[in-house]
Amino acid sequence: MPKRLRLTRRPQIAMTEDGYRKLRKLAAEAGLDEGEFLSFVFEYWGSVVNEEKFVARIRLFNSELEARKR
Repeated sequence: MPKRLRLTRRPQIAMTEDGYRKLRKLAAEAGLDEGEFLSFVFEYWGSVVNEEKFVARIRLFNSELEARKR
């Protein structure tokens, strides 16, 4: 039986409730826990994310960030 992915880093992160629900849902659909799923996303970032859409979306998120904090 192959070994599970060894997670060696445990960063503290803050997430919105919506973001955390989406993370849990996607991880469950993939059959992974949240840490494994995040490792997968970041290790394969270039093939998972459309860079142009990501840049546009992060700009929009940043422009709305102050209002979302209230």
